[in-house]
Amino acid sequence: MRYAARLANLPFRLRKGNGHPPIGGICKRGFDFAGAFLALALLSPLLLMLATLVKFSDGGRILYGHRRVGRNGASFVCLKFRTMAENGDEIMQAHFERYPQSRQEWLATRKLQYDPRVTRVGLVLRKLSLDELPQLMNILKGEMSFVGPRPVVEDELKLYGTAAEFYLKSRPGLTGLWQISGRNDVSYSTRVAYDRHYVENWSFAADIIIIFKTFPAVLSSRGSY
Repeated sequence: MRYAARLANLPFRLRKGNGHPPIGGICKRGFDFAGAFLALALLSPLLLMLATLVKFSDGGRILYGHRRVGRNGASFVCLKFRTMAENGDEIMQAHFERYPQSRQEWLATRKLQYDPRVTRVGLVLRKLSLDELPQLMNILKGEMSFVGPRPVVEDELKLYGTAAEFYLKSRPGLTGLWQISGRNDVSYSTRVAYDRHYVENWSFAADIIIIFKTFPAVLSSRGSY
């Protein structure tokens, strides 16, 4: 499935066929494939433990898949360990009715400093970004990259304006400039600027630097909630 038709109102056009070639080419894709395969093998005990914690926390699903926009507007299911209650939509609606100001926060940033849907186990997973480890499978399949723009939903891409064209030139990333630069502590427009800067100035060396800077950013839980 592709989003080209529904994104027709954006201030640019998606190219026909395969569209933009991905930044980084074979070099970046080869690193992603080999790295994801190795990481899945080495982290399998941790992944199994986290899956068990999620399952036994409330008996719900282990994985949560949400449709995101990928390179050239292709749709894919972005995988995460489930961190929210199964009836999250009902909880969110009740929260907005009780705290109307939270609705404005959500509309402005697509994030909530306090999200009532998040479970206790989910809170820990989010704090350490462990909920995103299943995205290694997205990387292995070629839907994502280790480093790239923050994966967004269709409605968010409309907020990118003309910068959306740069987003579509790259596979979304497990980490990126947004991850090492404050994550939720920065404004939405700043996150868009980070994504554009990354694509315009891509280099393999920059990817390696971002990956290494991700570890201290995650361990310090900087900008996460």
